[in-house]
Amino acid sequence: MNDMLKLRNEIDEVDKKLKELFEYRMDLVLKIAEYKKKNGIPVYDPAREEEKLSQLKNSLADKKNADAVVELFSQIMAISRRAQYAAINSADDLGFTAVDEFEAGDDTVIAYYGETGSFTEQAMLEYFDGKGKGIPMGTFEEVMEALKNNKADYGVLPIENSSTGTLSDIFDLLAEYDNYIIGEHVVAINHILWGLPDAELSDIKRVYSHRQGLLQCSNFLKKYPHWELVEGGSTAGAAKKVSMENDITQAAIASRRAGETYGLKILKPSIHNEEHNQTRFIIISNKRNYIRNAKRISICFVLPHKSGALYHMLSHFIHNNINLTKIESRPIKGQAFRYRFFIDFEGSLEDLEVKNALLSIKKEALEMKILGSYVPVPNSN
Repeated sequence: MNDMLKLRNEIDEVDKKLKELFEYRMDLVLKIAEYKKKNGIPVYDPAREEEKLSQLKNSLADKKNADAVVELFSQIMAISRRAQYAAINSADDLGFTAVDEFEAGDDTVIAYYGETGSFTEQAMLEYFDGKGKGIPMGTFEEVMEALKNNKADYGVLPIENSSTGTLSDIFDLLAEYDNYIIGEHVVAINHILWGLPDAELSDIKRVYSHRQGLLQCSNFLKKYPHWELVEGGSTAGAAKKVSMENDITQAAIASRRAGETYGLKILKPSIHNEEHNQTRFIIISNKRNYIRNAKRISICFVLPHKSGALYHMLSHFIHNNINLTKIESRPIKGQAFRYRFFIDFEGSLEDLEVKNALLSIKKEALEMKILGSYVPVPNSN
């Protein structure tokens, strides 16, 4: 026991010296930050860090500690970079403007995915309190294009369902287009099987719906393996198709509003898998604005293809005490096995900690985009 106490005392002495040396090192780090700021030198110098780690690794007397030393000094360098970013970035602008509210009047044009009667139209009407002029779009990309070409003031798109997860196409479009999330809205989804007024369930041979509609009703559809399932367009578009083609063997999975709009008959109500089926919709704009009390931020970034890149990027959130609510990855078009990361987190673009984290990520990632800041719907992720 005495030997153990002696060894622990020696470790305590070593730790005391390490602490003193660490504090001295951080003082030097901040002096270097001042020099970099004055002379316009970037904080992150990956070549210098790799050279330093290589020197430390090669100078070790006991090579079995090589990996541990590289890990230790990688962390010290990451801590040093964050301290320099905090010293340099304190007053930097993220390029977004705070507004008190987003208004919609009679002349406001809102592009939404789907036909009249779609769940997306419902989200639009509820979010904007029935104001504005909605224009239906046949694809997600058409909504983005309408904003890009100033043919619409706002856009509304589905982005996530409680049972089937995220709509990956939307993530890709958010990264590609210069449009931004300004709000979100959640709609309770009640899928109904609709047919022509004279149709019965036994008449049906083909069912139309959006891919998400078919997925969210998969358990019900498995009971009818002889039915042909056809993906295409929105759920409301499927209801419109069944109505226009006037074929008694065809049915559509769509909302109550869509079925009633196109004069169809309920063949089977509430056929979705999950009892509490909900879809989250995003409201987008081509302007870099956000509501002043917004407390959620979405971003995406691309990382260097090397070990520990994501770990070090996420450390900027940890260091600034920021809570992540979602992280997903999507393959980058035209780049095999390369990925773009999408992250949602809590905070305001006006918070110094958020500014520090975002500007740090921007300088270390290959590319980074703030997708928007918005007021989250309670309990949405």
